[in-house]
Parts: sequence; C-alpha cells; structure tokens
Amino acid sequence: MSANPAFVFVKIFPLKREEAYREIVEFPVQRIFRVAGDMDAILVVEREKLDEALRKLAFVEGVQDTNSYVAIQTIK
Repeated sequence: MSANPAFVFVKIFPLKREEAYREIVEFPVQRIFRVAGDMDAILVVEREKLDEALRKLAFVEGVQDTNSYVAIQTIK
C-alpha cells in the first residue's frame, strides 16, 4: 500500500451490489473492502490514480454516492 493513499467510500444500490463489485475489482485500486454501515465499500487507491478510479466509478450502474479522502500522514 502506498504511504499516503486515498480512500473512496462507495454507496451502492442494494440490488446492484454484486454487479458493481464485479466491475470495481477491475479498477486501478490497491484494496477493496465490503463494509457494513452507511457505505457499502471502501476502495484504497494510490493518490495518483484517484481521478481515474472516480471517473470509472461514475459509470458503474448502481453507484449512488462516493466520498473521497486523501491521507496526509501515516501515524502508525
């Protein structure tokens, strides 16, 4: 994992999750986590590839919302 990655939190329409996950695994991401809570997945992306990943997410059917965060410092 890169020293200061970006994290993309993704909300997906429930009936489209499996289809969306199949598409997202082909993206330029380091890791993908399915999570419980307000969002459905967290993507770990190299900062340099964040724009590309977000552009691709815009075309995935079922993606309702994304929130992106860029790490500025690794604490531990």
